[in-house]
Amino acid sequence: MKIHEFEVPYFRERDVYLRLRAFEVEVVEGHYVPQLIDFDDDLLAIEMSVVVRPFVLDFGGAYLDRSPEHGEEVLAEWNREKEEQFEENWPKAQLVLSGLRRYGIYVTDVNPGNIGF
Repeated sequence: MKIHEFEVPYFRERDVYLRLRAFEVEVVEGHYVPQLIDFDDDLLAIEMSVVVRPFVLDFGGAYLDRSPEHGEEVLAEWNREKEEQFEENWPKAQLVLSGLRRYGIYVTDVNPGNIGF
């Protein structure tokens, strides 16, 4: 169960889980995706299944059907930061992000805690 404090990340995450459920996605590039069990828009609560490694989770910072607009400098810095965080797993993490984009899911808030190897 995940309870959000703010509406924007709650609705983003809920909508990502609804998209994943609509496409019956259980695994993305070998990474397990939690399955949506239930949600409550009034309580900003999402109930999902538990997954084991390798996994991908936490879609509160994701966007559907579009990537947020960022300049080249911001994207270059983001990539450097992610290379540092993921180290040798960064190319694999990029594959997971690419796999999510096939469903129109653009994840920007990514770290080794939400793409686990």
